[in-house]
Amino acid sequence: MKTRIIALLIGIAMSISSFGQASTNYKRYHGDGIDDVLQYTPMAASFLLKAAGVKCRSSWEQRLYKSGASFILCSGTTYLLKHSIHKMRPDGTDNRSFPSGHTAIAFSGATVLHKEFGKTSPWISVAGYAVATITAVDRVRRNRHHWEDVATGAAIGFLSAQASYWIVDKITAKCKKKDADGNTIEEEQKIQIGVAPDGLAMVIKL
Repeated sequence: MKTRIIALLIGIAMSISSFGQASTNYKRYHGDGIDDVLQYTPMAASFLLKAAGVKCRSSWEQRLYKSGASFILCSGTTYLLKHSIHKMRPDGTDNRSFPSGHTAIAFSGATVLHKEFGKTSPWISVAGYAVATITAVDRVRRNRHHWEDVATGAAIGFLSAQASYWIVDKITAKCKKKDADGNTIEEEQKIQIGVAPDGLAMVIKL
């Protein structure tokens, strides 16, 4: 239900943004600032906590798959929308305002942080989403984005992380079956993903 609501918000925000803004009364240009660092903080924190030995959901291998997939989905979606909608920024510097890439990356990282450490401590989730929210607010404060830009960016980041965990879990999950005695056994993964010297390698066992 939560995912459907966020998807609906994306659609509404996109509809609003498609009308564009014809006004040339642009706001003051403030440039980028601390949000350039904040956008990566939640994702970086998820790896630092893992390295520190804090209990989390996934192994290092799974973390790399899920985080990588989340970043690719998030960045790819944001890039396509920016270069399709061409919405002018509030400060008039370019027409790549919709959606907010900084916000998308921040919320993607915050969602990964929540999924990995939310059961260990809810405060870790709160901290991650707080940093992501500050990033979004600062983008608006600096006149780099409109509110609908950051709202859509937040939804993209959240959905990208959710989709990545679902996809990777489906691909790498072990199939559970029962033997002749009724005992549950795990079959070897049909699809395996590994890191090779020249990139990622996928093995499909038939």
